[in-house]
Amino acid sequence: MLVGIKNVSKLIGISIIACCAVLVCTMFLNFYFDIRLIESEITSELSMFFYNAQVSTAKVVCLVSGGCLLLTAIVMLLFYIKHYIDTHKKELGILKALGYSNIKIAKSFWVFGISIFIGTVTGYAGAFLIMPWFYALQNEDKMLPEITINFHPSILFYFVVLPTVCFSALSVYYAWYKFKKPVLLLLKDNMQTASKTPNHRIEKSSELSFVEYLKRNTLKSKKALVFFIIFASFCFSAMTQMSFSMKDLSSEMMGVMMLVIGLVLAFTTLFLAITTVINGNTKTIAMMRVFGYSQKECCRAILGGYRPLSYIGFIIGTVYQYGLLRLMVDIVFKDVEGVPTYKFDFPTMLISLACFITIYEIMMYIYSEKIKKISIKEIMIE
Repeated sequence: MLVGIKNVSKLIGISIIACCAVLVCTMFLNFYFDIRLIESEITSELSMFFYNAQVSTAKVVCLVSGGCLLLTAIVMLLFYIKHYIDTHKKELGILKALGYSNIKIAKSFWVFGISIFIGTVTGYAGAFLIMPWFYALQNEDKMLPEITINFHPSILFYFVVLPTVCFSALSVYYAWYKFKKPVLLLLKDNMQTASKTPNHRIEKSSELSFVEYLKRNTLKSKKALVFFIIFASFCFSAMTQMSFSMKDLSSEMMGVMMLVIGLVLAFTTLFLAITTVINGNTKTIAMMRVFGYSQKECCRAILGGYRPLSYIGFIIGTVYQYGLLRLMVDIVFKDVEGVPTYKFDFPTMLISLACFITIYEIMMYIYSEKIKKISIKEIMIE
């Protein structure tokens, strides 16, 4: 059994998250190690303040950005393993019935580690492509002795080799854990679980229209997708607003890098989440169309519940970027002269919000057209 052949887009999504995480962490941790090599050459007190600020910045970026991306990669990996198992329960149950052990079936899930390896290698190589430009900008200030790029084997091990091994092992272990169910439970149809719904919930749901009930049920059935929708809008909000502020607080190159990474993460996560929602509800959409529901009603039932969540994510991203920049200005750069006082930038926030609404609504329109093209005949034949 080759896991993941039909889920290439999901594996690519995990690779992109891993690539962004390793790119950021590799570049700033490598810079941290290299700048520490010139500490003994610093003579003036002003240069020492600037040196400490650069060291603190590297630490903050690695811990905050790298940690956030690492957590996202783990959540995405576990979600797609669970999603694969849920959508192939019967096939996996048949394999168990034929005598395959849990660990033997779970071993095939190591393929998810390949996506991590591709992402980490790409991110590691991309960091060394950007570093010459980044180091040149840092050396322009002439506040510190010239910083040169050095190769640190420990970074290669911790950000390429170790994540690949750990994520492969995590994939196998999580799959093995999910298989620790009776064969009959894997073979049982998901519709049978509907009988377990409490009576008070059924009575309450009967007061809602079918479209509203389906919208709420779609959100509850895939809670992990709620996280991805919020995270996508969070990335767009935080990175777009932070990129403009970085031009004044750090460098234009830093701002451009954050903007690109934020947009890549936002579009990748949103694309994977919405695609998963639609693919997981194709039969529901087909039945709604059979019973005469319009395309607009289908979209509202399947995708409408995620719109307010995306705005919540935008608000969280706005607060996050403001808090992080205030932390850098008030604590990291407090002893460095010439650093401007950071104030919340309302015009930038409004521009970012307008761009977000426009892009989000365009994507929803594109996916609504995809819903329109779902073949009822093909769904009914399955």
